Amino acid sequence: MGSLFRSEEMALCQLFLQSEAAYACVSELGELGLVQFRDLNPDVNAFQRKFVNEVRRCDEMERKLRYLEKEINKDGIPMLDTGESPEAPQPREMIDLEATFEKLENELREVNQNAEALKRNFLELTELKHILRKTQVFFDEQEGGVNQTTESMTRALITDEARTAGASMGPVQLGFMEKSNEREDYLPCFVAGVILRERLPAFERMLWRACRGNVFLRQAMIETPLEDPTNGDQVHKSVFIIFFQGDQLKTRVKKICEGFRATLYPCPEAPADRREMAMGVMTRIEDLNTVLGQTQDHRHRVLVAAAKNLKNWFVKVRKIKAIYHTLNLFNLDVTQKCLIAECWVPLLDFEIIQLALRRGTERSGSSVPPILNRMQTFENPPTYNRTNKFTKAFQALIDAYGVASYREMNPAPYTIITFPFLFAVMFGDLGHGAIMALFGLWMIRKEKGLAAQKTDNEIWNIFFGGRYIIFLMGVFSMYTGLIYNDIFSKSLNIFGSHWQMSYNKSTVMENKYLQLSPKEDYEGSPYPFGMDPIWQVAGSNKIIFHNAYKMKISIIFGVTHMIFGVVMSWHNHTYFRNRISMIYEFIPQLAFLLLLFFYMVLLMFIKWIKFAATNEKPYSEACAPSILITFIDMVLFNTPKPAPEGCELYMFWGQHFVQVLFVVLAVGCIPIMLLAKPMLIMQARKLANEEVQPIAGASSDAEVGGVSNGGPNGGGGPHEEEEEMSEIFIHQSIHTIEYVLGSVSHTASYLRLWALSLAHAQLAEVLWTMVLSIGLKQEGWFGGVILTCVFAFWAILTVGILVLMEGLSAFLHTLRLHWVEFQSKFYKGQGYAFQPFSFDAIIENGSAATEAE
Repeated sequence: MGSLFRSEEMALCQLFLQSEAAYACVSELGELGLVQFRDLNPDVNAFQRKFVNEVRRCDEMERKLRYLEKEINKDGIPMLDTGESPEAPQPREMIDLEATFEKLENELREVNQNAEALKRNFLELTELKHILRKTQVFFDEQEGGVNQTTESMTRALITDEARTAGASMGPVQLGFMEKSNEREDYLPCFVAGVILRERLPAFERMLWRACRGNVFLRQAMIETPLEDPTNGDQVHKSVFIIFFQGDQLKTRVKKICEGFRATLYPCPEAPADRREMAMGVMTRIEDLNTVLGQTQDHRHRVLVAAAKNLKNWFVKVRKIKAIYHTLNLFNLDVTQKCLIAECWVPLLDFEIIQLALRRGTERSGSSVPPILNRMQTFENPPTYNRTNKFTKAFQALIDAYGVASYREMNPAPYTIITFPFLFAVMFGDLGHGAIMALFGLWMIRKEKGLAAQKTDNEIWNIFFGGRYIIFLMGVFSMYTGLIYNDIFSKSLNIFGSHWQMSYNKSTVMENKYLQLSPKEDYEGSPYPFGMDPIWQVAGSNKIIFHNAYKMKISIIFGVTHMIFGVVMSWHNHTYFRNRISMIYEFIPQLAFLLLLFFYMVLLMFIKWIKFAATNEKPYSEACAPSILITFIDMVLFNTPKPAPEGCELYMFWGQHFVQVLFVVLAVGCIPIMLLAKPMLIMQARKLANEEVQPIAGASSDAEVGGVSNGGPNGGGGPHEEEEEMSEIFIHQSIHTIEYVLGSVSHTASYLRLWALSLAHAQLAEVLWTMVLSIGLKQEGWFGGVILTCVFAFWAILTVGILVLMEGLSAFLHTLRLHWVEFQSKFYKGQGYAFQPFSFDAIIENGSAATEAE
């Protein structure tokens, strides 16, 4: 748990590996996931590094695997996923993997090409079959004397004149007469084919315009959709036959068919020839069906065999690629036999990393052990906070604001308690909290199965990632719901109310609003746990009572939370041995907060303890002063108004003197925060400059080297120092103003706890009163039906509005209170995350190994 409160201690190390052992050692470190390598070749192009060819080979293998995956998913074949992660293959195994993938890809492409050719042939035969059937109907109609023009013959005509001209031509113009009466050049010709159904109207119109009405078109739809062999889509087509005379029209018609991508097929004129061709087509279709079935079976067998190993192949290739990508970050020594790397490692895992390096050396068969040396550096190390599945979500909330600076206090362990608690203050309802807690508990119980179902649904991934937060928020909301004695806007009377009302039945029925009187109706002893249930049925003073209670506890929790944040800064100052900040920042900040706002909290407790609902002065409720007015008078040094007769002006002896003293001391803390730290830094720099001044008459090394005393870069040293000090003064001024004004605004910001709690309770009451109570008032069997429907509607609104929307609102407000009001007191968040070389992270992210290229 030490690294949870403060990030792990990190060390910059230099690693020496023999070339033959480098692959195995990096593989072991990838399985361990505790080393972050630095790029020692930042100026070298990615295509000029040593292992770029191996990375390209891995890219090619990944491409082939993605092709196999696409084909497997297209056929809906399940891929075997054992959940195990195979070890990274040896470099020599890459050749076997490449050969396997090449063989599978070529075989699958060949099968797909053959299947596509067979499907195209099948499509042509099917279209020809439909042409022979439909044209036979056309010729039978002609031979039977049916000589009617259909709608398709006339609907594409452009004008009435053209329609009249076309009708006057009729089929006689097209040559439907005895061939013996015609010259050979004017014998009627025809072409037959198929076309996409959506192109048919435009096709008819173009034929009419281009041929000037000298063609005769008949068409019929193909009822069953046909499969496109290129993409497998279902398409709808129609059969057409065009009659015309002359070679010129024939050429024109064929060009139009080619332009509309209509497929033309030979169609014999003689009925016997058509019947013979139809029989041959049917025989070939049956043979093609048999061959297609065998081809699909072979393709399915190839894909099933590949699906069993595809997941493991992906893991192996990605591990190989990640290893070579990491080796590209290393430097080669002059002998080209040793690889040199620099890496960040956690100090606690130093021995574990050395053991992993030894295992890698043994696997490779190298006799030279690896060398891991710790280096001295002034660089800021990365921040590494160890987490588990429970703390991971809370750490993610902190890192979303900013990664902690190295060894800075980590707010995550305290957020585990404060975050769900402040959320519950706003969301306090036993029923709504139970719904949220049960949902979180369900995700926790089913987390293994749900985690295995990897989905791209971002909303679900957010909910599942924060399942422990949701569960704790629900549990804490149930607790605050018991404190508020609120369950779906109603109360639980477990211990019996301690209020005895003197109203009779007629008074209750005739008066819409009734108020409780603490002087007359209260027994004198409080309800054992939480609020008295009688407040849920109280009159107009119910909201007044709840407002006063929730407003005060919001301020109390807020001030306590901020004081805790300031105390956390003391741990940072002591750890980093920053004595100036500890004395001249922490102490004035804490004093300012305690003298003003914590004193206001104390006044609330004094008021609660001293005054009661009695007629005995000076302790009656009429003598109780307003805390807000008292605090304003205290800050402005105003004289309080005279107290009512029989009441005391102050709540305790010497209150006026204490308040004046506290305000003076608090105001005195402001110049200390503003000026003390910059002035001490300036004084320390002056002393440092005096100590390094050369003795009169002696020559300094800088003068001998030809560098002026102004500064190392030849610039004016004092001018640069003044700029640095001005930046320090500006930064300190901003920090002081932000803290002083922020203390006021942040205290007021915690009133959102009261506001959202009140809004949530009122929304729950509105839903109960205006929705569910309608069903509860119905009687008889019909009332049961109405109640069922109303309850379903009420449940949907409760979950959708009060649990989801209000829960999201309370979550965001709680997040703001932690990021701004709490963490601003001590948390800088200026670090960068520790990103170790880990196979688990690379496999989980899929393409994470190539992001840095």
